[in-house]
Parts: sequence; C-alpha cells; structure tokens
Amino acid sequence: MTSISIVEDNDNLREALREWIDASPGYRCLCTCATMREALEAIPRLRPGVVLMDINLANGESGIVCTAKLKQLMPKLQIIMLTVYKDYELIFQALQAGACGYLLKRSSHQEILNAIAEVQAGGAPMTGEIARMLVETYHKPQQKPSSDSLSLREMEVLRLISKGQTNKEIADNLKLSSHTISNHLRHIYDKLHVHCRAEAITKYIQAK
Repeated sequence: MTSISIVEDNDNLREALREWIDASPGYRCLCTCATMREALEAIPRLRPGVVLMDINLANGESGIVCTAKLKQLMPKLQIIMLTVYKDYELIFQALQAGACGYLLKRSSHQEILNAIAEVQAGGAPMTGEIARMLVETYHKPQQKPSSDSLSLREMEVLRLISKGQTNKEIADNLKLSSHTISNHLRHIYDKLHVHCRAEAITKYIQAK
C-alpha cells in the first residue's frame, strides 16, 4: 500500500485528489493539507511515502519553501510538484528544494499514479513538455561568467543565489539592502544575457 499526502489550497481539487487516490487499488491518502503549517505538522507525524505538492498555497505561502522544510525533516521523503506553472525558474527552484518530480495539474489520474509509482522506484517523473523545456534550456549555447564580465560583488551574489538564498537572505549575509541586491541581480542578468535566476545559476554551475 503506497501512502500519500496532498498539499493543495484549492478545497475542491484537494478533495477530488483524495477521493480518487483512496479509490485506486494499492494507494491510500493519509492526509490533506491546505497550508504549510498543516503540512509541517501532519506529514512528519504520519510519514507518507509520497507527497503531492502545489506551488502556491494559502495566504501567499510557497509550496517550494514547504518542500525544502519537509526535506530537512524527512530527507528520504518523495515530493512531486503538482502545479499549473510551466515557468522554468519555478521548476528549477522546486527541484533544488528537493522535489523529485514535476507534473502539471492537467495530468490524468493515471499519469499521476504512474508518477507516484515511478518515484517509489527511484525515478524522477516529469510532464513531457516540462522535460522538453529543461532539455532545450540546457542545449542553448551558454556564455560563462568570468571576472572580466562580473564584478567581485556580483560573483558573490551569484554564488549565493546558486545556493538557493533569497534576496533578503543574501542582503543579510552581505550586510546590504534588498534594493542593492536587486540592482546587482539586474546587472548580472544583463551581463550574462539571461532573464531569470535559474538561467544565471545554470551558467554559474557550468563555469565552475
């Protein structure tokens, strides 16, 4: 019996997911959560095998942050993002936070069950168009950052965002304002010819 928890702030969708999971032979829904607080209280206690995680939760909370916190508490927990977003940066952040799969909400029930079985077997399921997006991004010609193009401060900011730190965390670490960090990021994007943090991180990793 594969045990599953659902973290989703849409009441109707959350209940629908619970009902069809419980109706699927070999699967059981241990709990459903609408907020990060509920998830952090229930999931470590019930210890499901797999979590289906939405990205945008109630009260402006982030499923990506929730994923990172759950992985700190339960490193072996398998978390699949189930979302409407096809944004590359969100995908990268979710995977960096510890998610092992990324599915769109329009995936069929069978596709979701197949993804749950795949993560249980050690795989990393993704909706086909998401996987294609990642492949195409990594196949693009990359311009490596260097000391000639980025200042020492900009390289330091880039190193910290590659560790998943937010603008506020970087500002606190470097004792700068969040506005200054935003300016540094804008200059980094311009110099590296990228449009988001994920693309900047990709170039940083490839340059190491």
